[in-house]
Amino acid sequence: MPEPLSRILVADDEVYIREGLKEALEIPGYAIETVPDGDTVRARLKQAHFDVVILDLRMPGSSGMELLEHVGQHYPDTQAILLTAHGNVSTAVEAMKKGAHDFLTKPVDLAHLRLVVERAIDRAKLVRENRELQSRLEARQETDDAFRRIVRRSAAMQRAARLVKQVAMSDVPVLLRGETGAGKELIARSVHDRSRRWDGPFVAVNCGGFTEDLFASELFGHKRGAFTSAHADRPGRFALAEGGTLFLDEIGEVPLKNQVELLRVLESREFQPLGDTRVHSADVRIIAATNRHLEAAVEAGAFRDDLYYRLNVVPIDVPPLRDRREDIPTLVEFFFDETCRAYELARKRPDSAATELLTNHPWP
Repeated sequence: MPEPLSRILVADDEVYIREGLKEALEIPGYAIETVPDGDTVRARLKQAHFDVVILDLRMPGSSGMELLEHVGQHYPDTQAILLTAHGNVSTAVEAMKKGAHDFLTKPVDLAHLRLVVERAIDRAKLVRENRELQSRLEARQETDDAFRRIVRRSAAMQRAARLVKQVAMSDVPVLLRGETGAGKELIARSVHDRSRRWDGPFVAVNCGGFTEDLFASELFGHKRGAFTSAHADRPGRFALAEGGTLFLDEIGEVPLKNQVELLRVLESREFQPLGDTRVHSADVRIIAATNRHLEAAVEAGAFRDDLYYRLNVVPIDVPPLRDRREDIPTLVEFFFDETCRAYELARKRPDSAATELLTNHPWP
């Protein structure tokens, strides 16, 4: 399918300037339209989408400066370029403050004009793509199952949920701290689901489940013949998580030798499978989790401080059930509903006495 034409609107009250600019920009991929005044600019913007508008500073109807504000307020996907016969620093600064993509002085250098317009079109496309992506993300977040499953009546879980929202759209590493069974993987999945990587893979790996020798093979993969039992090529977890999120659970259990290997990948964003001569890029977001006190492990020399600071960019504490008793009645209802749905039973409300018993139970 051919790429749609980039639409450019040229506005100037001097016909020879309008036609000269149009002729200079009549190259494959562009559709050029010219108008003589500001009021016609407003009318055409209502009727059709333009990637770029080129505006004379002084012309009948609305001035170029007034139109800059109008475009910025009502047509954020459109990039505006201002032309003037009397360029000065204060006018240029004002134009940029009002949202101009660029400011050109007449007589216009046509080669420079083509370059400025090309960059403006690239920016218009980027703005439009980002807006469309943001809309898709917001629509997905409305139905984000993982986030909806975070029960957060307690202040501690409300704090955790706020951090999930704040950090999800960036790519910074997250360190989840909490006891086993506190719900760290649910939090990790929610961060992934609300991120720009939501349509990429979410790969979870228990770092405590590998020996020192197996760690590199599991995370980075190996080529056939790399070691005795390597009978076929096998991708590692970094390759499987490409374009998505790698969740490193129990990160505190990684042996020191393997911590060096992991740190190297996090710093360089590259990894090398065992037995492979090629280096592969690692486009993954890292979320780590631990049930250990990593600061104490660093002080004891059991965990590298440089790896700790690389992972601990945004820490999120996930409290145990005993510290969030306000959430227990809601959790009881949630699991009650899940069980009824799984066994196709009529929905019932949990017994209030049982709920009270669970709420007051001395959870470990």
